Amino acid sequence: MSARCQVTGAEPGFGKSVSHSHRRTTRRWNPNLQRKKYLVPSLGRTVTLTVSARGIKTIDQRGIESVVAQIRARGERI
Repeated sequence: MSARCQVTGAEPGFGKSVSHSHRRTTRRWNPNLQRKKYLVPSLGRTVTLTVSARGIKTIDQRGIESVVAQIRARGERI
């Protein structure tokens, strides 16, 4: 599973951890990804999406039909 939200496109951020002695080590900030199943009436089946917490809120606001249409318009397979 890639660390990428299918709705918002959120990806990991990269940077450095800085210790008390100012040694820098590389780290990454992963998005809060969840695998969720949604029933899509127009498709007549459920779809499993990898979505961030922000993506779940977007689906709640706009509706699953609208979000699935947007994902399919980008050419992603669901």
